[in-house]
Amino acid sequence: EANSSQPKTLSFLLGGFPAWGSTQIWGSVPLCSVYLLALLGNCIILSIIKVERSLHAPMYLLLAMLAVADLGLCTSTFPSVLMVLWLKAREIGVGICLAQMFFIHTFTDIESAVILAMAFDRYVAICHPLRYSSILTTSVTMKICVAIITRTILIVIPLPVLLTQLCFSRAAKLSHPYCLHPDIIKHSGSDTRINSAYGLFALISTLGLDLLFVLLSYVLILKTILNIATWRERLKALNTCMSHICAVLLFFIPMICLSMLHRFGKHMSPKVYTLVANLHFLAPPLLNPIVYSVKTKVIRERILRIFYQRGG
Repeated sequence: EANSSQPKTLSFLLGGFPAWGSTQIWGSVPLCSVYLLALLGNCIILSIIKVERSLHAPMYLLLAMLAVADLGLCTSTFPSVLMVLWLKAREIGVGICLAQMFFIHTFTDIESAVILAMAFDRYVAICHPLRYSSILTTSVTMKICVAIITRTILIVIPLPVLLTQLCFSRAAKLSHPYCLHPDIIKHSGSDTRINSAYGLFALISTLGLDLLFVLLSYVLILKTILNIATWRERLKALNTCMSHICAVLLFFIPMICLSMLHRFGKHMSPKVYTLVANLHFLAPPLLNPIVYSVKTKVIRERILRIFYQRGG
């Protein structure tokens, strides 16, 4: 309780983009363009799934939820990135910072869980094709979506609540242009063992378990594919998973790298933090719509029709 007498800071200083200097405005143009393209791409995916009746199926309902999670990540991170880049305003109130942290971790965990649900979808489609329509009904898919949201909120809510119990006696400079849980607790003058332990529990029970079950799904999928007689049929079955495999790699690889940097990369260059963090939050929202548009015939044809009509 010794720390409770210290004056509490009312704000943090956002970090990121350490060596841009005079080129900051010009460098911000491509970054902002990427954010806007990510927003546009996911809005297009959602609108196509909404109007195209043939896409009102479990696989595409999960794809719609993935797009919502990507939109959530963009809208959670973009305002503070824009504030740092264009307004050069790095100060952010503690309350706003904790709210941003809550939404970033919420949408990250939702995306992770949706990727797991899509892995289950691919597992059923390849390993139990005759029972697919009876196992993955629209009702079951909706229940999965509700379970994803419930799990995420229950696990993420304690993160900002526990942080309010800590003391930050100075305006600490964060590593990124947005607020992340492991980044915030590094700057506390209080005992952070409970926060660190719960943060690790939250990470393992959401992203960690999701990744484990995704890998298990693909072990079972590969086992089934290898039992298929001809190479052509094997490739055809594997091809139905390519979009999802890309989504898994785009989400988990930067996320694992960022988590490792926070826990073990204390002496790393700030540029490395900035690059990996922006890749983590930008790559999935930007590239998921592209991957699914290229690999899904109905979505691809609908997009081409939109551009053809406008061109004509």
